[in-house]
Amino acid sequence: MALSEVLLLKPVENLGAEGDQVKVRAGYARNFLLPQKIALPVDRINRKHIESLQKARATREAKEIAAAQGEAAKLAAVALVFAVKTGEGGKMFGAITTTEIAARLASDGIDLDRRKIHLPHGSVKGLGKHVAHIKLHHAITHDLEFEVVSENPIEEKPEPVSNEDDGKNIHERKKHFSKKRPKKGE
Repeated sequence: MALSEVLLLKPVENLGAEGDQVKVRAGYARNFLLPQKIALPVDRINRKHIESLQKARATREAKEIAAAQGEAAKLAAVALVFAVKTGEGGKMFGAITTTEIAARLASDGIDLDRRKIHLPHGSVKGLGKHVAHIKLHHAITHDLEFEVVSENPIEEKPEPVSNEDDGKNIHERKKHFSKKRPKKGE
């Protein structure tokens, strides 16, 4: 297992940010990072890039954190209510997903990628108050509370019609169904 040490020029998910020196498999460096100009091999000449890349990284991260805090403040002021169609007993038709939450936030002026929104129990399939976790930055998350209500009045399920002793009592029915039927040929 050969490892190569590379200097990242751009942030790479689950690997590091620009200016980081990381050890990766030689094939990953040779076949992906270096041809895509995402990284440089570490040597004496490239080590001079480290300082400039780390300064650029610090300024970029400061801007990202400030933007994420601004978005968190906007999200705190938003109150989401989803009106859905329901059937008997308040059973929802369909579900509320991260796509619908992102679309509603976009209509309120907050543009978020749906992949940043996480619903802890999957898509919402019930009425009531729910929480969505929104990851704005690796260090900043926001819990967005929203409510799902019925747009039509909730109708209670009708009581099942019972067959009130239609001439036979229960014991007679049991006798009727417990009789053995004659087999073919008997």
